[in-house]
Amino acid sequence: MFVQPLAPVGGSLAWSAIMAALPLLVLFVLLGVFKMKAWLASIITLLVSVILAMAVWGLPAETTLAAGSQGLFFGIAQIMWILLAAVWLYNLSVRAGWDQVLRQLLGGITTDLRVVAIIVAFCFGALLEALAGFGTPVAITAAMLVAAGMKPLKAAVVCMVANTAPVAFGAVGAPIITLATAVQSSFNQFFATAAPVSTDALASALGAMAGRLTLPMAILVPLFLVFLVDGWRGLKNTWGIALVSGIVFGVTQLVTSSWISFSLASVMAAVVSIIVLVVILRFYQPGNPVKAEPFKDGAQSLANRDHDRSRSAVGAARLWGALAPYAIIIVLFVITQLPPIRAWMGAIFGKLIHWPGLQSGSFPVDVSGAVIPQPSATTSLCGIVSQSQIDSGAALTSCTLGTVNLYSVLGTGTILFIGGLITAAVYRLKWSVAFGELWSTLKSLRFTIITIAAVLAIAYLLNASGMTLSLGTGLAASGGIFIVISPILGWLGVAITGSDTSANALFGGMQVTAANGIWPGSGQHAILVAAANTTGGVMGKMISPQSLSVASAAAGMPNREADIFRSVLGWSVVMVVIFALVVFIEGTLIPGVIPLPG
Repeated sequence: MFVQPLAPVGGSLAWSAIMAALPLLVLFVLLGVFKMKAWLASIITLLVSVILAMAVWGLPAETTLAAGSQGLFFGIAQIMWILLAAVWLYNLSVRAGWDQVLRQLLGGITTDLRVVAIIVAFCFGALLEALAGFGTPVAITAAMLVAAGMKPLKAAVVCMVANTAPVAFGAVGAPIITLATAVQSSFNQFFATAAPVSTDALASALGAMAGRLTLPMAILVPLFLVFLVDGWRGLKNTWGIALVSGIVFGVTQLVTSSWISFSLASVMAAVVSIIVLVVILRFYQPGNPVKAEPFKDGAQSLANRDHDRSRSAVGAARLWGALAPYAIIIVLFVITQLPPIRAWMGAIFGKLIHWPGLQSGSFPVDVSGAVIPQPSATTSLCGIVSQSQIDSGAALTSCTLGTVNLYSVLGTGTILFIGGLITAAVYRLKWSVAFGELWSTLKSLRFTIITIAAVLAIAYLLNASGMTLSLGTGLAASGGIFIVISPILGWLGVAITGSDTSANALFGGMQVTAANGIWPGSGQHAILVAAANTTGGVMGKMISPQSLSVASAAAGMPNREADIFRSVLGWSVVMVVIFALVVFIEGTLIPGVIPLPG
C-alpha cells in the first residue's frame, strides 16, 4: 500500500506544489512556446510525470504502471471512443452530402456566421453537453461550423470558448452529483448541526449555487463568440442578439437549477435560447453580416462527391436529412437518461473491474449489503491512500482509484456509435461504405489517440502519486484570499484531467476542508467554494490537452493542437479571472445568494 506524501520536497508544501505543477508547465510550454506536435509533447510530459512520481513522490514502479495503464485505458476506451463515434457520425453526413444541405438550412435562418456561432456552438453545443458531455459538444459542433463555412481553426476556437457555461451541468448533472458525493463526508463533519445532510440535498444546494455563479459568464460568452468571429465590428453589429441569447440562457439555467432540477438546467437553457433566437431572427437580422468563408480541407474533404438524394430532397425530407444525425443522438440520449432505462442499462452493462495494483477487490459487506468500513492504515484493498486518511484514522469504504465501471466508460461512445448505425441506415448508405468511413476516421485520428491516451495517463499519475493533492493543498493554504483562488483550483483540475467531473472528485473535499479552516462553521462558504470549483473549472476545459485534441480532430486539423492552444489560452485566463471576481462579489457583497442544503 502506497501512502501519498503531501510535502515530499524538503517537507515544504510550497515547493512540493511548485514541483507538482511542473508536468503541466512542461506540457504547455512545449505546446505554446516550442509549437511541438501534441502527441510528442504528451509523451515527453508523460516521461517527466513518471520520473517525478517515482523519484520525488516515491510511487512504487508497479503502482506507477497500474495508475498509468488505467489512465491509458480511460483515454482510449472512453474519450477516444466518444470522439471516434462523434466524428464518424458527422462524416457519414458528409459522405451522403447532407452537410451541404445543413449549411443551406442554417443560411435560411441566418447567413451571418456570428449568429451561426451562437446558435450552433453555444446553444446547440449546450444541449449536447447537457445530454452527453465528455467531449461530444466540441466534436460535433466544430464539424458543424466548418460545414457552415467557418474556417477550421476559428471553428475550433469558437467551440472551445462556447463550451464553458453549460459544462457544470453537463451529462445530466454528473459534475454536480460527483461534487456532492465528494464533499458530503467533509460537509457533515464540519457543518451538519442535526441529522447528516443527504447527497441529494447537498447536490441541490450546489446546483443552485452553480446556476447563480454561471449567470454572468453565460451572458458574456455569446459576446465573446461574436468578437472571435468578427472582432469589434461583430460586437457593434450583433451585441443585441448576443446579449439576449446570453441572458435567456443564463436566467433559464439559474431558474431551473434553483427551483426545478439542476440536472435539467442546461437542457432547458439550450432549448429556450434556441427558440428565442429563431423567433427573433424571423423579424430581425444584424447588419454587415459575415458570410461563409471558403473551406479548404478537414471535415469538408468529401464535400464535392456526388450526392443525388441530398441534392434532390425537398420540404420535410430535406429538413430531416440535414438534421437526422443530431436528432437521432438527442433522442437516444434522452431515452437512455430516463431513470428506469438508465437503471436497467446500468444493471445489465455496469460491470465493475478492479484494476490490478490499485484495488484488489470489492470491500466486504454485511448481511444487509452495506459496505463494512476498513481501517485506512491496515487495509490491503486499496493500493493508494493519502496521508490525511492515515492521520485522521478515517475508515475507508471505497478506493479513489482502481474501480472501473464499463457502462460509465463505454456508454456515451456506444450510444453515439449506435446513432451512427441508425444514421447510416437512414441515409441508405451501404454498410461497406459506412464502415469504410469508420476506418478512415480511425486512421485520421491515430495521432490524436496517442495524445489523449498519454494525457490521461499523466492525469492518473498525478492523482495516484499525490502530486494533484500537493498542488491543490498548496493553493488552499492561502487564507482568506482562497475565496478567489477556489475557482482557479477547479480551473487547474480541469486543465489536468479534461473533465469537470474528475476535477470535482479531486478537489471538492479539499475545498470544503479549506473553507472550514478559514471560515470555521460557515456552511455558506463551504457551498460557495465547492460550487466555485465546478463552475470555475469549466474555464480550464479549453486548455486541457484532451479537449485540444478533440477540437483539432473534429475541425479536420490533425496535429494543430498547439495552434488552438495559443488561440484559446488568453481567453481561458481572462475568463477564469473574471469568474474569480464573480465568486468574490457573490460571496461577499450579495447577501442571501448562497443556499444551504435543506
